[in-house]
Amino acid sequence: MKEIRKVSLDDLEETEAMNLIGSSDRNLRILGECAGKEISYRNGVFIIADADEEEAEMIRRVLETLLQLVRRNKPVLDQDVIYAYRQIGKNEEVDYEEMTKQVIGRTMSGKAIAPKTRGQLAFVRAMEDNAIVFAIGPAGTGKTYLAVVKAVSALKKGDVKRIVLTRPAVEAGENLGFLPGDLKEKVDPYLTPLYDALHDMLGIEQTEKLMERGTIEVAPLAYMRGRTLNDAYVILDEAQNTTTAQMKMFLTRLGFHSRMVITGDITQIDLYNTASGLVEAARILQGMRDIAVLELTADDVVRHPLVQKIIERYSQENNKLGGKKK
Repeated sequence: MKEIRKVSLDDLEETEAMNLIGSSDRNLRILGECAGKEISYRNGVFIIADADEEEAEMIRRVLETLLQLVRRNKPVLDQDVIYAYRQIGKNEEVDYEEMTKQVIGRTMSGKAIAPKTRGQLAFVRAMEDNAIVFAIGPAGTGKTYLAVVKAVSALKKGDVKRIVLTRPAVEAGENLGFLPGDLKEKVDPYLTPLYDALHDMLGIEQTEKLMERGTIEVAPLAYMRGRTLNDAYVILDEAQNTTTAQMKMFLTRLGFHSRMVITGDITQIDLYNTASGLVEAARILQGMRDIAVLELTADDVVRHPLVQKIIERYSQENNKLGGKKK
């Protein structure tokens, strides 16, 4: 039976409650959107409208999970609420203690950057333990951002001497042919996610200085041919659009004291009538020592709640079409 339900958390202090519900009850609104319920807080009690006992208990568990962050003096962000609700709904625990202590860098403003999901945590650990890491997953899973943060942190620590960021120039054919400039200038607009992450970590001015010195290089994949990249952190973005030959060429650029991170979304392959080098490389190299292949999923999306639902709906549609083809 659905009715107004009231739940409370053990030993919840008022200041903790205020941090938990967020400014202007924002976190409760986000949680309410996820659950399809209206949630409010009054005098130490969370009030849930039109809910049955099971729904109220789930919301209580989500709030209890988010309280981990509050008690570690961490802000509760929109994506934290969404992820906690998603995982609790699957009867899976969320270990925020493990995630929050895996700080991999800080923004210019000093904000700590740490994984937000179990998949992101596995990705961060893989980058620490392997020379080559493949991160395959949909948009919004933080693949590119976390890779760049890890690269900048390695540069600051002196673990590498330079950062090389690259991507295949699929769009540099017919669609961009009319634009002025060389291949790099044509592709630069498509490297915006890489630049955004660099600016977060280093600021625009410092990023430009390091690029002028060659400490940070951003270039199309075609510019990697014939090179050996020593003492470098190398990131290949949008790798689903590499051919088999391009991927093999890129991987064999690995030099001494270098790391490579390859990111891509195999649901967004723009190649025409040819196999994706990312798909083949992940299959061929799976299980090799010092190489990690990770798959991030819709569960690791840390954007608006609708993004995950859109990804899941498209995935269901693809599965239906695949079933018909069989």
